[in-house]
Amino acid sequence: MRRRNEKRLNWFPLLVLCTGVLGAQTASPPEQSIDVTAELAPLQHSQAHRMEKVPPAVIWLSPMRPGATPLVTPGRFTLMQKNKMFTPHLLVVPVGSDVAFPNADPFFHNVFSLFDGRRFDLGLYEAGSTRSVVFSREGVSYIFCNIHSEMSAVVIALSTPYSSVADARGAFRLKGVPPGDYDLHVWVEGQKQSSLDHLTRRIHVTRETANLGEISTGQPEQQQHLNKFGQPYDPSPHPIY
Repeated sequence: MRRRNEKRLNWFPLLVLCTGVLGAQTASPPEQSIDVTAELAPLQHSQAHRMEKVPPAVIWLSPMRPGATPLVTPGRFTLMQKNKMFTPHLLVVPVGSDVAFPNADPFFHNVFSLFDGRRFDLGLYEAGSTRSVVFSREGVSYIFCNIHSEMSAVVIALSTPYSSVADARGAFRLKGVPPGDYDLHVWVEGQKQSSLDHLTRRIHVTRETANLGEISTGQPEQQQHLNKFGQPYDPSPHPIY
């Protein structure tokens, strides 16, 4: 009886050793996030051009692996209307976010967007009042006022947390990106959507490929937008507006 117990005890250290080895083989180190960088390429390689103002620009990464995109949390944001301007001019929000459009001018505004991101028309509303829009789908929304043609803004709603707005030097930094495969998307104000679509490309993020280099775009185009009825703006001033 004693020998039989000794045999059982002799197997115990071996079992512990094997379990430890298997555990060491199956355990994998946690993925470390990476800061991905890029920059807008100057349109002309001259000192004069480098001193020009960098256009508003955004890049974002869409993970290719199913289920790899962390859930984004919608928030509440504001696009102020004051001095016949939207502030800020560019707003990047998570999908599902609520954006308020308060009127801080002493006259009427009529905010609208007829583009693919989020189509809406808030109608005419007076000074001191506010109306809101939920940006429930991913996309770029160009925002205008139906009364004041000089007013414009852009809201980009994204379902990925990996995005960056260009700084004053045209540099991007996307923080905390896990290694893996992504689609890189680019938006630059003044560029046609067809040109921006050509900038979309597949990238593989590692520590060795964290710098995406320069992103080259074409010459910006000044496009005159129409009112919400698809007609040119009335050139005559509106005293009450």
